[in-house]
Amino acid sequence: MPALIFETREQVAFITLNRPDKLNAFNHKMTEHLQAALDDCAAPHIRAVMITGAGKAFSAGQDLAELTDPNFPGMNHILSERYNPLVSKIRRLSKPVVAAVNGVAAGAGANLALCCDIIVAATSASFIQSFSQIGLIPDTGGTFFLPRLVGWQKASALMMLGEKISAEDAERFGMIYKVFDDASFSENAIALTNRLAQMPTKGLAYIKQALRWSISHTMDEQLQNEDKLQQRAAATNDFKEGVAAFLEKRSPVFKGE
Repeated sequence: MPALIFETREQVAFITLNRPDKLNAFNHKMTEHLQAALDDCAAPHIRAVMITGAGKAFSAGQDLAELTDPNFPGMNHILSERYNPLVSKIRRLSKPVVAAVNGVAAGAGANLALCCDIIVAATSASFIQSFSQIGLIPDTGGTFFLPRLVGWQKASALMMLGEKISAEDAERFGMIYKVFDDASFSENAIALTNRLAQMPTKGLAYIKQALRWSISHTMDEQLQNEDKLQQRAAATNDFKEGVAAFLEKRSPVFKGE
């Protein structure tokens, strides 16, 4: 069984973590394949990406059995060679990435979801910062993204106590965008991703870039960044199509150009 399933349908790339018997826990093979899949998503014909899990889990995080292997390369290797590159690839990919959290998302699995652009979850899904339960700190960007999503106090409690929270609470906290009923979850997650794939792809990429820059820039610097990115957006064919469609009172047909 492949550790990961990568398929494209029209202009969307679907990535499925595929170790359902291990709750899609990450091992070397899965992280290696996920990095390669994200690299493939840079292809110009792909305009949106959806990451989900097979079976009843999104991902239980790191496969702890791997840590007891006599050939275990060490924690530094796992972070610098496996998880950190995944976060960087998702954040720097010039198209939207949707995390479709179909079940439990724990540890690195939870934080991989949190670094995506839009997170949706099934009603039965849950999130847990499980690191403190084995004496570790959150990684895979967790200490960066979670406090920015839910605030310092809530993030501290979730990380230190390691409590599981429901999808509904995650939405209420502002951790995720939306919750869908289990029965319609897959349909709704795919529809949302397909919708993104029909939007002005370069414009969405500039939004993503502007948000990333906003974290480390002052207001004045960010105003200059907006000016720079807006000029680029205004030079795209999709901008011209959007304006023409508005004036002609018709639906725009964006091509991601």
